[in-house]
Amino acid sequence: MSELVNKKRLIKHSLIHKRSGDPVTIKVKIMKQIEIVGYQRANLGRAESQAIRAEGNTPGVLYGGDEQVHFYAPTILFRDLLYTPNVYEVLLNVEGAEYRAVLQETQFHPVSDALLHVDFLLVTPGKPLKMAIPVKLTGTAPGVQKGGKLVTRIRKLRVKGTIENMPDFIEIDVTGLDLGKSIRVGQIKVENLELLEQASNPVASIEIPRALRGTLGK
Repeated sequence: MSELVNKKRLIKHSLIHKRSGDPVTIKVKIMKQIEIVGYQRANLGRAESQAIRAEGNTPGVLYGGDEQVHFYAPTILFRDLLYTPNVYEVLLNVEGAEYRAVLQETQFHPVSDALLHVDFLLVTPGKPLKMAIPVKLTGTAPGVQKGGKLVTRIRKLRVKGTIENMPDFIEIDVTGLDLGKSIRVGQIKVENLELLEQASNPVASIEIPRALRGTLGK
């Protein structure tokens, strides 16, 4: 079974202040790790891949190094990595050779939805990479208390930074969000990370229900 490794190091992280809208620095745990143990592929090709899948394994490739690493691992080991809203750094062990990586791409069967193939990108400490980090909304918005609906517009934010600074999630405090208002990408500041989304894009909004619109302004 795969092993989740909780790191104890902390990074600084910013969220929207519940009153003023100014960024406030807090501390959160950096990205968790998940370990996958696999085996070197002796042969490549479609027939070999089908045989690997028939035995309950999934073939994969690790890119980003001097040479590509072709491997396979029990499909069940990918479950905690794929079927979750969370993101992880992957500790990939291929017959004793260890690599730090992140999931790059997956391929599923169009009918059965079975996992067919996985691609990983080799992580180099200190070298920037791009990832999509989940958004986590916290707090109670005044707009919700007035009858509005809190809507998450972007569930994952694309960011650029080193793996050492990648967080588990980007936390946004919505306790300053009123009816018809939004928190936009440009208001979010995460230390040591560059947000790649358009600054004007809304991340979270308070929608005004139709029944409530007629009563506003009276």
